[in-house]
Amino acid sequence: MEIGQIRKVDIDHEMQQSYLDYAMSVIIARALPDARDGLKPVQRRILYAMYDMGLRPDSAYKKSARIVGEVLGKYHPHGDMAVYEAMARMGQDFSMRNMLVDGQGNFGSVDGDPPAAMRYTEARLTSFAIEILNQIDRNTVNFGRNFDGSLEEPDVLPAAVPNLLVNGATGIAVGMATSIPPHNLAEVIDALIFMLEGWDKLDDVSITDLMRFVKGPDFPTGGIILQEHGSNELVSAYATGKGRLTVRGRVHLEDMERGKRRIIINELPYQVNKSALIERIAELVREGNLDGISDLRDESDRQGMRIVIELSKAAVENDLLRELYKRTPLQSTISINLLALVENEPHLLNLKQALRVYLEHRMEVVRRRTEFDLDRARARAHILEGLRIAIKFLDEVIALIRAAPDAEAAHDRLMKKFKLSDVQARAILEMPLRRLAALERKKIEDEYKGLIALIKELEALLKSPVKMRQVIEQELQAMKAAYADRRRTQIVSLKEGEAAVDRLTATDVTPAQVVWVGVTSDGLISRTNNDELPRVSGREAPRFLLRADTHQTLYLVDQDGKAAAIALHGLPEVEKFSDGVPVHKVSPLDENTALAGIFSAPMQRDKENERFVVGVTQNGMVKKTSVTDLPGPSTQQFTLVKVDGEDLLGWVFLTKGEDDILLLTARGMAIRFNEKDVRPMGLVAGGVSGIKLAPNDVVCAAQAVQPGAETLLLASNGQGWRIPLEDFPQQGRYGQGVIACKLPARTDLVGLLVGKKTTSGWIHLQVLAAKQVRLDEIPLGKRGGAGKELVPVKAGDAALALSTAFDSLEFWEGKAAAVKSRPAPKPRSVEQPALLDVSEEGEKKAPVKASQRTPSKAAPARPAGKPAPKSAEKSPAKAAVKKAGSEKKSVATQSKPQTKPPTKAGPVEKTPGKSTASKPAKSGATPASPMKPDEKSKPAEPAGSKKPKKPAAK
Repeated sequence: MEIGQIRKVDIDHEMQQSYLDYAMSVIIARALPDARDGLKPVQRRILYAMYDMGLRPDSAYKKSARIVGEVLGKYHPHGDMAVYEAMARMGQDFSMRNMLVDGQGNFGSVDGDPPAAMRYTEARLTSFAIEILNQIDRNTVNFGRNFDGSLEEPDVLPAAVPNLLVNGATGIAVGMATSIPPHNLAEVIDALIFMLEGWDKLDDVSITDLMRFVKGPDFPTGGIILQEHGSNELVSAYATGKGRLTVRGRVHLEDMERGKRRIIINELPYQVNKSALIERIAELVREGNLDGISDLRDESDRQGMRIVIELSKAAVENDLLRELYKRTPLQSTISINLLALVENEPHLLNLKQALRVYLEHRMEVVRRRTEFDLDRARARAHILEGLRIAIKFLDEVIALIRAAPDAEAAHDRLMKKFKLSDVQARAILEMPLRRLAALERKKIEDEYKGLIALIKELEALLKSPVKMRQVIEQELQAMKAAYADRRRTQIVSLKEGEAAVDRLTATDVTPAQVVWVGVTSDGLISRTNNDELPRVSGREAPRFLLRADTHQTLYLVDQDGKAAAIALHGLPEVEKFSDGVPVHKVSPLDENTALAGIFSAPMQRDKENERFVVGVTQNGMVKKTSVTDLPGPSTQQFTLVKVDGEDLLGWVFLTKGEDDILLLTARGMAIRFNEKDVRPMGLVAGGVSGIKLAPNDVVCAAQAVQPGAETLLLASNGQGWRIPLEDFPQQGRYGQGVIACKLPARTDLVGLLVGKKTTSGWIHLQVLAAKQVRLDEIPLGKRGGAGKELVPVKAGDAALALSTAFDSLEFWEGKAAAVKSRPAPKPRSVEQPALLDVSEEGEKKAPVKASQRTPSKAAPARPAGKPAPKSAEKSPAKAAVKKAGSEKKSVATQSKPQTKPPTKAGPVEKTPGKSTASKPAKSGATPASPMKPDEKSKPAEPAGSKKPKKPAAK
C-alpha cells in the first residue's frame, strides 16, 4: 500500500516548529481579538453568518442549532460547542456591555447556569451588531478564502462602533492572555472625537487627557471600583496596558422590625457567580467564621438582583461587612491586559493606541466606502450620458437600429456614429420604450444632475482628510445618540489616610451630593450638581423639577402606572436640562411612554414616621401606597398603580399621612378631602374613586395640600385664578365637589399650582416657550369668580400645564435649599422651595377673540355607568393636545407637600406645591394633558351610591 514518502527529521526542530505553528494559530485564529473590530475569529464568523442569513433585528428568530451549523459548515472548522458558547455569551446582558446577539430562550444566567441546548434556543442580531456589520458590501474591508477555499469571509468588520473597548474581551492563548474590561460607549466615543479634533497634534494628547472622557471600566453588572489614595491604578493601567482593579458589589442597609437590620446586595463585581457567592457566605456561617447572620436568601427576580442577609441583634454591621469583603467574591480583583492583534501580530496597547488603531481603521473604511460609491456613481453617470445622447438624437438612433441587420451590428454602428462606449451602446439597446416618454426623459436628466453633484462631493471628500474626519465624527455622534446609556459602574477614589475597609456601604462610598433633577417636555432627564436652583429659559423649562441628593432613590412613574427605581448618582450631569438623555436610556421604562410624575425617597425609611405616595388617574381613581413598600434601585420596572384600559395615571405625589388631597376637573369642579379617607394599598392595587365626575369630564390636576396655602388654577386659554385654599371646603371622598371657577365658553382647566404667595412656576404652552408666573403677582380672588389673563394665547396655541419644583430634601429631612437672591424687580430666588421667579406683567390683557375659538357642541347627558362617548368637537385644549400628543405624551408635574403636619389648633404654613398637567375634556373636548387624544372618560358611578360628607368644622 502506498503511504507516501518518509523523511527523517530532527525531533527537536520538528517539535519547535510544530509548537510554534500551533501557538501562532491559537494566538491569531482563536484566542485574541482584532484591535480594529474587537472580535475574535469565531465571533466574527458567527456575526457574519447571521448577517448572511438575514437575521436582522426586525426579522424572525432562527434556531441556534441552524446558526451553529451554518458557521461550522462555511467558516469555522472547530467544535460545535465552542461556536454555541461564543454565540450565547454575545447574548448575555451580564457579560456584554452592549449585546451583539438577541437570544430567545435560556442563554445562561448570572447564577452560572449554562445555556439551554442549542436545539431549544433561538437568536438573531441586535441593532448594535448591525452597526458593526453595516456597509460590508461596499468594499470596505478585505475578504479571504474560508478553510476549504470554497467561500470568502471578511478579515475584519467595518465596525462603526468601538467594540474592543465597549464590550471588552477575554482569552487565553499560548504564552499570553488578554483581559480587556467593558467600557461606556458614550465615554469612549467622546475620547475618539477628542482625538479626531486634535488629529494633527495627536502626539500632544496624553493618557490623562483621554481619561477626562474615559473614566474607567463600566461593567454590565455595575459595582464600585475603589482606588486607594495616590495609587492611580487606572492611570497606570491605561498608560501601560496592564493593571489590576479592586471592584466591589453595591451594598446598602435596611431597617427591619424590632430593631433588626439586613444587608442588601444589589450589584456584584463583574463575572462573579451569584450562586457561588451565596454558597460561600453560607459555608462561612456553617464553619463559624462569620457571625451575626440569622438568615440568608436570594430574592432576585425580574425586577433585579437582591441578596438579603438578615442580621441578628448582636451583629456588628461594620465588622460583618469587612469579613464579607475579605472572605467572599463580594470584593474582587480584576486584571487589565490590553492585548490585541494589530496587523495579525499581538500587541500590548495603551488606551491611546487602542483608540488610534480604531480611528485609523475607520478612516480606511470611510475611504474605501467613498471610493466604492464614487466608482458606482461614475459608472452610472457614464450610462446616463449615453442615454442622454440617445434621447437628444432620438430619430437618428431609431433609424440606425431599424436599419441594422442584427443587435451586434446596431451596437457597433451606435458606438461608431455617436462615439459611445460598449456599456453605453448596450444600455441604449436595452432601454425600454417607456423611457422615451417625456416624464421618463426628465427623470434621466434629474438623475444625471444628482450624480454629477454626488461625484463632486465624493471627490472633495477623498481629497480632504479634514472632511474625512468630520464624516467619522458625525457617524460616531450618531452611534452615541442611538446606543449610549448611563454609566453603571461607580468609580470612587479614597481620601488620604483612608482605606477601602473604611468604606463599607454604597452610602459610605458615595458622599451625599445635592442635585436638581429635571425632566423636559421631550422626555429628557438629567441632573445638575448644585444646591442652587439652575437658571433655565422658557424653551428649557422642565415639566418636572426635583431637589434631592445622590443617596436617595429616584422613582419614575409613567401614565400606565408602571414605575422604575434608579440610583440618582447614575443620571447624566449637565449644565442645561435640554442636554439630558431619554428616560428609557437610564431606566427600564418603555421608550414611547410618557411620565405621570417623579419623586425620590431615601434608601432607609422610618416606618414609625410613615410617608406615602399617592397616584391619581384622569378618571378620578386615587391610590395610596406606603413608601416602605417600594423596591430599591433595579433594572426592572414594577407596577405602582393598576390602571384600567381606558384610563391614564396623571399625577403622583408624596404625602405625610395627614395631608388633604385636592382634585380639579377640566370643567371647573374641585373636591378636597383628607388622605385618611384613602386606605394604603399594595403595589398592584387600582385605588378608589376620589370624585364623582360629570359626563365627559375628567380630572385635570391633583395635589397634596395643607391649610394656609394658596392655589393657582390655569385654563387652556391662558386665564388663571388665584384662590385661597380655605375657599375649597373639606368634604368626604367621592363627592361631586364644588365649583372652582367660572370658565369661559369652550375653555377647560389644565393645571394647578399650590404654595405660598412667593411660589413661582412655569406655564407650558403648546407652541410658544413656557412662561414664568408667580402667585403674588396675580390678584387674589374667590372661588367661583372670573379669571385673569396670565399669558396671551394666540390662535393655534393653548396652555397645557403648570409646573413647579418639589424639594424632596425638605420633605424628608427639613433641609431647605440655599438659594441666592438678586435685586428687584426680578428676584431670582423665593422662599423655600426655591422656584423660578417672573418679572411683573400687566394684569389687563386683551381677551381672546371668539373668532379664535373653535365652537363646540354640548355633549348629551349619558346614563349612569355608561362610558362617555369620544370627543367630537375641538376646544382650544383639544387642539393643543392633538398636536403635542402626536409627538410626545403630555406629562404631569410635580407637587410640593408642606414639611409640617397640620394641627387642629389652626392652619399650618404651607410650603410651595407642585403643579400638574392634565387633559381637560369639556363639552366633548379632549383634555389637554396627559390623557391621550380621543381617550374615553371613565363611567360615572350611579347617583346616590355615596353621599358627600359635610365640610369639616374649623
